[in-house]
Amino acid sequence: MNACMERAHRQKTAVVALVTLLSCCPWARALDPSLDINQYAHTTWKIREGFFKGRITSFAQTPDGYLWLGTEFGLLRFDGVRSAPWDPPAGEHLPSRYIRSLLAAHDGRLWIGTYKGLALWKDGKLTEYKELAGQTVDVLLEDREGTVWAGGYVGSIGRLCAIQSGSVQCYGDDGQLGLWGASLYEDSRGNLWAGAQSGLWRWKPGPPKLYPMPYPVLGTSSQTMNESDDGALLIATEGGIRRLVDEKTEAYSVPGTAPQPLKALRMFRDRNGGLWIGTTDRGLLHVHQGRTNVFAQSDGLSGDYINKFFEDREGNIWVATVNGLDRFREFAIPTISVKQGLSTAIVWSVLGGRDGSVWLGTPDGLNRWKNGQITIYRKRGAPAASAGPKQKPQFNVREVADAGLPADGVESLFEDDRGRIWAFTERGAAYFENGRFVPVTTNHAQVETRHPRDRHGTAVLALVAPSGQLHSITGDSSGNLWISDQHQGLLHLLGGNVVELIPWAKLGRKDWAMVLLAGPEPGSLWLGFSRGGVAYFKDGKVRQSYSGLDGLGEGIVTSLSLDSDGTLWAATEGGLSRLKNGRVANLTSQNGLPCDTVFWVMQDDAHSFWLYTACGLVRIAGKEMNAWVADPRRTIQNTVFDSSDGVRNRALTTGYTPLVAKTVNGKLWFLPLDGVSVIDPSHLPFNKLPPPVQIEQVTADGKTYWQNMSTDASSSHPTLPPLVRDLTIDYTALSLVAPDKIHFRYKLEGQDPDWKEVVNDRSAHYSNLVPGTYRFRVTACNNSGVWNEGGTLLDFSIAPAYYQTTWFRSLCVAALIALLWGIYRVRVRSIQERSE
Repeated sequence: MNACMERAHRQKTAVVALVTLLSCCPWARALDPSLDINQYAHTTWKIREGFFKGRITSFAQTPDGYLWLGTEFGLLRFDGVRSAPWDPPAGEHLPSRYIRSLLAAHDGRLWIGTYKGLALWKDGKLTEYKELAGQTVDVLLEDREGTVWAGGYVGSIGRLCAIQSGSVQCYGDDGQLGLWGASLYEDSRGNLWAGAQSGLWRWKPGPPKLYPMPYPVLGTSSQTMNESDDGALLIATEGGIRRLVDEKTEAYSVPGTAPQPLKALRMFRDRNGGLWIGTTDRGLLHVHQGRTNVFAQSDGLSGDYINKFFEDREGNIWVATVNGLDRFREFAIPTISVKQGLSTAIVWSVLGGRDGSVWLGTPDGLNRWKNGQITIYRKRGAPAASAGPKQKPQFNVREVADAGLPADGVESLFEDDRGRIWAFTERGAAYFENGRFVPVTTNHAQVETRHPRDRHGTAVLALVAPSGQLHSITGDSSGNLWISDQHQGLLHLLGGNVVELIPWAKLGRKDWAMVLLAGPEPGSLWLGFSRGGVAYFKDGKVRQSYSGLDGLGEGIVTSLSLDSDGTLWAATEGGLSRLKNGRVANLTSQNGLPCDTVFWVMQDDAHSFWLYTACGLVRIAGKEMNAWVADPRRTIQNTVFDSSDGVRNRALTTGYTPLVAKTVNGKLWFLPLDGVSVIDPSHLPFNKLPPPVQIEQVTADGKTYWQNMSTDASSSHPTLPPLVRDLTIDYTALSLVAPDKIHFRYKLEGQDPDWKEVVNDRSAHYSNLVPGTYRFRVTACNNSGVWNEGGTLLDFSIAPAYYQTTWFRSLCVAALIALLWGIYRVRVRSIQERSE
């Protein structure tokens, strides 16, 4: 969502107030649990692609916003774009570079569990705990009382240590935990559970209590425990997931999975209640609302063996696999496709019915969505292709074979004034009535030249599919239907029969109408043509026509919309055109649109305009559009939803209609080519958290002189050597939702006359700075336009060369004065000698 520039100049005061208010609210919106994993935005980084060395074992996010990644070969600091190895200050070291666990405590301290001990990083200082020296720390947990628990093993003895106020108390040296103690979980009631080789322990409250298990709890791994929807404890064991009920365990069956034990390795519940299960061989399972869907390496996951889960403060879900790192986040605009129950991903047309249903014309039958039920209507009785073999589709699916359709490929759709749904195929048409489609076609290849006449003498033509290219249908309250046939012309239907056929040549056209729209008068039509232009048709003739010469957008017209006041909106290849009272205005990229090609326009219930363009989905507030109508030269402010928001860009449309539908609940459904996308204009995702801003390093002439890996950027004052030519200042902002959409403003005081604004550019470059003291300031805005106005700053100095110092200049001035004085004295003496 490209909202930074829109809000930056008009809402600075409001944003500052919002940032202050939101500082009390630590969480942003989490993932929508009703969606399948493949409906989330997914990004992957793989080890073999060189992003990092070794597998990731653990995650943490510190208050400064950085994501810390523990790996086999050390600790990485990640800002969503760049990762950098972290090393302790000189003279300090970690117990081992093999990181096993991480914990960002509530007080901002970073606990680092390694293969050979535990360390604490806080305020630029690294502290080792001698009590855990040599212990493999596989799990770290901070309970609600602030105690930090560290579980693992030393040699062949499992240990569990509690750290509070600097004191350490360890358990397990007597062998009660067995060979290892590597899993900890604090449930919603405050019970602390420990998984060990000896079994399941409830460690607190009260004295520790052992619950024998029929299968061992998975060893040397964390996140093996969680809670079911009813609050029962779930435990991942070597024999599958077990459920603790009445102090006894029983097998737990994951909804929608096979009855054999699931090879579950990790379990994690996000803040919206979705349960994520990591397996050893099937990738991810997502359990939500009684359903389970699978996302594996074959779907794009970096690997099928899951190491760890993590949810950051903005609601992103991070998954570490044996092969890499994956991130899942919510799209602003999710897409429904085959895995959710559609018969095919190719959708040609979409229609919103008055009863709240959504009809989708596809090459593989007509799909109807209503209240979570998808019904697939086909001519033939082939099995539905909606559900893959691994999971149940998101929506309930049923198929109606031999539904009365002339063919399976449904192109254009229309709902008449009687509420009947008309479906047009390459072999004819049918309307939906009493749960089935009633064909109204014959199988002739063309309209016959001799036509029977009704009792009024009007020619009656049987509706057929003469060309297989029926692009658009519209109708009026008198029962008239109009169809645009690419090859034959404009067909007029009444009572299911064609009563009129008007060739395009008769309308003065060499092309055809891509879109039809019933006009304000009975029997009138607006037509938008394939080679450009709009015409008003009434009583068998074109009464008005408009083209690029009149100011209309050039190129193909793909959508028409009529306001209640008679204003016509035309989506064209050359912009969004507005036509009223014979006057045309055209909204283009020169007025602020991201690009000129507009496929359709729709107003939502709040009177905002939505435009699907070749470069994204554009939202224009009603007030902003009204201001443009008053002054067509005005540059409009708008919000663009692009691929990072779930919108697929298109170069061309399907050629059939409708291209967009608004349902009775106000949602917009439109066609991205790989399913149907849905947006709820009244509930747009909004990232409320202003991004923390950090200055990372200062480099001069290829040499790094300052880094903030172990230093607070605001409390240091680096000094650079004399004669610096090329200076680079690297900075970042810690918003992990859409890092590529972060906007930055920076300014070097004393050098830059004004702020510079860039998008996802995280370096500032300067050349030949004069000696002196400088202050570099940087602020940033996230993907939803929320600015961190305070940002951060760094003071630094550039030392002068000896000849740039004040004393050297003073010496030069003194020498010059002395020289001049000497010349003067010589001149005076010469004059005196001559006068004598």
